[in-house]
Amino acid sequence: MWITHPDNIVLNSAVAGSDAYGYWYDMFETAVGPSYDPNVCPIGAKLGEFSGNSAHSVKKYGLRIHHFHLPREDPCSPVEYDVENPEDPYHTNHPITAVYENFVGWAAGRCAAIVELAGAMEFKNMRTADSQIANIEWSLVEVAEGYTSIKNALSVGNTGFNDANGELSNLTLWGLITARSENLTVSNVSFYNFDFADSAAFGQCSHCFHDASTDSGARTVTLDNIFIDDATVPRKIRW
Repeated sequence: MWITHPDNIVLNSAVAGSDAYGYWYDMFETAVGPSYDPNVCPIGAKLGEFSGNSAHSVKKYGLRIHHFHLPREDPCSPVEYDVENPEDPYHTNHPITAVYENFVGWAAGRCAAIVELAGAMEFKNMRTADSQIANIEWSLVEVAEGYTSIKNALSVGNTGFNDANGELSNLTLWGLITARSENLTVSNVSFYNFDFADSAAFGQCSHCFHDASTDSGARTVTLDNIFIDDATVPRKIRW
């Protein structure tokens, strides 16, 4: 499902077996092509609704948010952080939190869910499993701390239901790969069944392995109420 403007409603839908993505939010600074309009700014628009959807057995990503989503009151005006006004640093153009929620993703060829660059955004109540790189990956955060988060998620490395040939258990997987920037918060997330190869609950510095990367990591992620099953997750983090 290809979505070029976030202010749409996607509810209780299922995608399976696609050659690339399940749900692809492909936003640009302005509307493009025959619909070009400089006053329509998808990357800054609020999310309509994304809830109750699922994706499985896709070759790349179950849910991909790309390139950017920086939702705010005025979609076409910049979001400026005012360090002199800590009580309301975005008073000139307030962020509007986009909540992608109640998503179930499994058996993705890369990640069940991935975000490239996000402003005020929340992944809420996501259940992910059996991905071949990471269940969730978050690349960049473009907003102050407290606006961007992953909440109430379940991440399972290998359920056994999607590994008939034993291929998944030979891979090194992560439950969550965190951003190569500051200000991501992760809370109430549980990890199970990463007890194979060099798999781990957490990875860090999303896409820092890439040849074009200029970042060496050392970023701060705020964690709260994380459960890692000691019996099935021997490595909490793999750098």
